[in-house]
Amino acid sequence: MTQSHTDILKLVDQDQINMDALEQALDEASATTRLDFVHALTPKRQKRLFEAAQGRTVTLDQIVPPGTDSLTEVIHEGQNTLPAFTHFQKRFCIPSADHTNQSRTSLWGYNHLNVGAITGPGYFVAYDDTESGEVVIDYRELPPEKPEAWPKIISNKKKLGIFIYAGMVDRLRRVSSHVTIGRAFKNKPMNAWFALVRQDHAS
Repeated sequence: MTQSHTDILKLVDQDQINMDALEQALDEASATTRLDFVHALTPKRQKRLFEAAQGRTVTLDQIVPPGTDSLTEVIHEGQNTLPAFTHFQKRFCIPSADHTNQSRTSLWGYNHLNVGAITGPGYFVAYDDTESGEVVIDYRELPPEKPEAWPKIISNKKKLGIFIYAGMVDRLRRVSSHVTIGRAFKNKPMNAWFALVRQDHAS
């Protein structure tokens, strides 16, 4: 029996989060319920969820499913802990064959938000950290290519991006097959968390 997003949130509000039960509930939920769940994650809930998800392996295959064509965007709706502009998207794609790194599997992506013209698109390269079981979103690297519809690739040191993206790394942990929880780092952990939910065309 599927649950509403408010029922699923009760699992996060327990004294000790049962991550297996939470994953099952989210996997059985509809795309709309998963999105409502992510949008309802307060900063306190996100912080607790990131800590509870430690050691729960996530890989690039969860971010962009195998079989997705190169340079085809996969959108993850996001909710962050900032005081404003809390809704955003991270958009990912598989590199083209011409730019595939044989020594490291990676994805390209950027942050899509309403104030992107002011902050810059926040391009990044994402890759697996096999030691921690996390996916790293690295703003210190820029992709050499992008889907045609994406904004121009610019340095993260330009516009207000220098205060937001420059030198930053995000780390993702698995919550469920569609949902991940992340935290931002600039040499040390920042008081900045976010949750993502992958949008599938057939969800």
